[in-house]
Amino acid sequence: MNAAKFTFTRLRYTSGDWDTDQRMPSNILNSLIEYTTIPVNTQEKIIDLSSNEIFSSPFCYLSGHKLVQFNAIERSNFKQYVQNGGFIFVDDCNHDIDGLFARSFEAQMSALFGPHALKKIPATHPIYSSFFKFEKGPPNTAFELNGWGDDLIHDYLKAIEINGRIAVLYSNKDYGCEWDYDFRNKRFLAEDNTKFGVNIVLYAMGS
Repeated sequence: MNAAKFTFTRLRYTSGDWDTDQRMPSNILNSLIEYTTIPVNTQEKIIDLSSNEIFSSPFCYLSGHKLVQFNAIERSNFKQYVQNGGFIFVDDCNHDIDGLFARSFEAQMSALFGPHALKKIPATHPIYSSFFKFEKGPPNTAFELNGWGDDLIHDYLKAIEINGRIAVLYSNKDYGCEWDYDFRNKRFLAEDNTKFGVNIVLYAMGS
């Protein structure tokens, strides 16, 4: 029965800082319980990118602020995983398109998939309507609006698509920090800002 449950899997990699926004996974899991009928494992799972465990995790999350420099096994697993139908949501905690995480992660993707593989996705992409409707594309975050990072509002997300579906979803918007609060505090928000997280998971699961 557990095999049928959605598991929020975080990827641990050897460079940089992989363990950011530690309350975010439980917040997203709570939203899945609140809005959908998807059975979920209520505990985040952390696995090494270099481990074969990745191949039994259909949804993975990777984030950080610092250098992303995969070793040979991590590179091989990342590429094989997404080419075999896996989904990785990558979130730049610096929300900075020229910061260290962004520059180093994008360099890794160019090396693995080619310099033009990571592309902007349009606001009409199915991920923006997989559950809730986001007609203007990706919702903004308070972390973009406060002037930290590159002081830009990123009105797009990027993705690597394989066989017509997103395999790597890449954000400079710092959703991890936006959703990094105790889910019990959601009742104080005028609008639940985790709803786009539900869309990401539903899209990844093939809804």
